[in-house]
Amino acid sequence: MKRNQARIRRGPEPDAPGVPARRAALQLLDAVLRRGLALEAALDKAASGLPPSDRGLAHAIAAETLRRLPDLDALIDGATQRPLPDDAKARFALRIALVQALCLGTPGHAAIATVLPLVDGGPRKLVHGVFGTVTRSGALLPEPPTLPDAVALRWHAAWGDQMIEDAELAIAAPPPLDLTLRLPVELEEAIGLLPGHARLPAGTSVMELPGFEEGGFWVQDLAASLPARLIGKGQGTALDLCAAPGGKTLQLAAAGWDVTAVDVSESRLARLRDNLDRTGLDAKIVTADLLLWKPEEPADAVLLDAPCSATGIFRRHPDVLHRVRPSLIAEMAELQGKLLHRASQWVKPGGTLVYATCSLEPQEGEQQLERFLTHHNDYAIDPVRADELPEGVGPLENGTLRLHPGMLAEQGRLDGFFIARLRRNP
Repeated sequence: MKRNQARIRRGPEPDAPGVPARRAALQLLDAVLRRGLALEAALDKAASGLPPSDRGLAHAIAAETLRRLPDLDALIDGATQRPLPDDAKARFALRIALVQALCLGTPGHAAIATVLPLVDGGPRKLVHGVFGTVTRSGALLPEPPTLPDAVALRWHAAWGDQMIEDAELAIAAPPPLDLTLRLPVELEEAIGLLPGHARLPAGTSVMELPGFEEGGFWVQDLAASLPARLIGKGQGTALDLCAAPGGKTLQLAAAGWDVTAVDVSESRLARLRDNLDRTGLDAKIVTADLLLWKPEEPADAVLLDAPCSATGIFRRHPDVLHRVRPSLIAEMAELQGKLLHRASQWVKPGGTLVYATCSLEPQEGEQQLERFLTHHNDYAIDPVRADELPEGVGPLENGTLRLHPGMLAEQGRLDGFFIARLRRNP
């Protein structure tokens, strides 16, 4: 009589050290490139359960891959007899392995060993072979990186050759850290490009800086700080629309305004609440959809930093270079037009309206303003003055401001923004 033998069902083998971070990086790239999600929005799910060090590594690998994607793919395609599909897991794994070995200083054996478990079956041999072919050849990625073709064509049509060169130089490395200062703070290695501004090297640990606990400053890109700077000091009422994560609200409150900050995202407003507590500043916070909400009465100043494609902040968020399509730009432009019209109704006669987008697309800047002024003859441009801007940055002939990554090149460059200051007729 045969004895029954119980079969033990084994679960999946646990990942080897280093593999979970690479698995999260692959999931991040898939979320951006295949599903069109923002890198930061996908991070929590992809890195769920990972310790901070692995979470940071996964983000760093994914972000650097997105900075170098066209050039990584060119190396991969040059080492394969047949091009791999864009969405093939083997291509994703090779991107991750190569960017580590060629850009992030990971030893080659560790770079390939930690991605092979991400690829099942036959493609694993292909990944190993292609990686070996590329690394043994002594291949290097070009400097500066190459922009994706679709982006280069779009920006060349709008801005010309110089913009492409400047953008490629800007994408080469993460940008410096900008702070808006509320209190005098002594910061080593800092340069100031405007009063109340400090720029520090990329990678600076914010919470370890002197003055952080005392609320002496907050993180805010220099370009992003200009819309509120152009409103200036005041003692009246101000609306900060699409306010999260809140840097502009803090600026307006510190400048003496009675501020109401409105944003549709409660989770993003949490960061503003934290910064208000830390700095001791005060503002009323409203969670609402601006297409449905309206204030009880008009304000002296209204700042609309409108939702947009965000292509101007590609230095910090390289995912926008790959997930933003013309259809999204058109969709955002339509929304901006609606929001700008509504915001214009909430300004007192004689008051100020500042419109801004962190975009390098004319549809979300110059063209938007032109349409607005055509249909709102009670508004006129209040020209930005050179003395309100960093040295080396100037307004356009019509008094609006177009910021781009070629500006302040020697000091660390600027994000792309369009800003217009408007005055409502008395």
